[in-house]
Amino acid sequence: MSSSLPQEETIESELQSPPQGAFARTFSALRYRDFRLLWFGAFTSTTGTWMQTVAQSWVVLSMTNSAFLLGVDGFLATGPMLLFSLIGGALADRIERRRIMLLSQYMQMSFALILGFLIWTKTVKVWHIFLLSFLTGSAQSVSGPAYISLLPLLVKREHVPNAVAMNSMQFNLARVIGPILAGFALTAFGAAICFGLNGLSFIAVIIALMLIRSPQVAGASDEKRGFFDEMKDGFRFVWHRKSLQLLTFLAFAGTFLGMPIVTFLPVVARSIFKLDARGYSWLLTAYGLGSVGGAIVVAATGHAAKKGRIALTLQAAFACLLFAFAFSRTLAISMAIAFFAGACIVGVISMYSSLVQLTTSDAMRGRVMSIFMLAFRGGMPLGNLIAGYVAQRWSITTALAWNGAVLAIVAVIFLLRGTDLDEGLATA
Repeated sequence: MSSSLPQEETIESELQSPPQGAFARTFSALRYRDFRLLWFGAFTSTTGTWMQTVAQSWVVLSMTNSAFLLGVDGFLATGPMLLFSLIGGALADRIERRRIMLLSQYMQMSFALILGFLIWTKTVKVWHIFLLSFLTGSAQSVSGPAYISLLPLLVKREHVPNAVAMNSMQFNLARVIGPILAGFALTAFGAAICFGLNGLSFIAVIIALMLIRSPQVAGASDEKRGFFDEMKDGFRFVWHRKSLQLLTFLAFAGTFLGMPIVTFLPVVARSIFKLDARGYSWLLTAYGLGSVGGAIVVAATGHAAKKGRIALTLQAAFACLLFAFAFSRTLAISMAIAFFAGACIVGVISMYSSLVQLTTSDAMRGRVMSIFMLAFRGGMPLGNLIAGYVAQRWSITTALAWNGAVLAIVAVIFLLRGTDLDEGLATA
């Protein structure tokens, strides 16, 4: 097991000279050994997760023929973030973050293999899927703050925005490759293979976590305080920083109103374009390709000024694309819209996340990021549930169009007010 080292000593020798050229700047975070190990491990695991996500959405829709129950599954998969994210944040500032992540990977691997076995033996019930979605979401919500707060410790401060963008890149590159593989696997072998491969993919990130060095958290105190007292400290830290309040709210609005475009792609594919599982994977792949492109642009422009205003502009653009996607009845146009929507939303989330990271101290990062993630990821299940009800009661077009219109109004209001989301970076 690796020993704990001070952060500066751990990464100081990684870069002897600053990255030269556009390509080197775009991928500068990958020059750090530990970040590179974690990136490739996470990419492999996330690819498997997206294979399961595609297969699971199709299985639920095929078993129930209900957009609402598809929304329920999305709620149960991401809803635990509302329950356990804050606990995960406090744990991340008390316990070695790598240990929390390892336990979570073992749990998620087990749940994927169990569900794959149930589908393979044709004994699966909808409630099995719902239960394992909740358990998987719970494991992710506890370890999520540990993962996101570990990333800045693996690179120098000036490369934190690039590390955040590179993390988005691996997630969205997996979003492209995972659905493509899932589309072929679903039609050739059935859904069970997607769950089995996801279970095996966790081995990669487990190995990476065992190999990386664990830097000490700068500013951490040996003083033992009450668990809930430390959670309150995190809320006080956010409460006294207006920029963090605004970033948290805007992240919630973005996922609450925007992420149903991903959750309900099976409904769009099936009810509007009469596509099968492979056709659904085309739409998801288009969205993922756009997300990868957006992540590359953000990584290449990590040192740009006024990230907050750029993010708000991208959020308004995404809202308009979401509204247009709702009314599109041409597959090629819908795929193009999905591509640009993916590029916009990954830019928004990467910039918001890096702004939060740069405004937060190492010792508080787990708790602050857990609050941000509570808003960011907590908006997904609530948005999925409400959009699922609207889609079932009226139509998927109504659900997506309404969300796009409201999100556009929110973004434009903050843009017209000249909101400064970069406030506090210099003194963080």
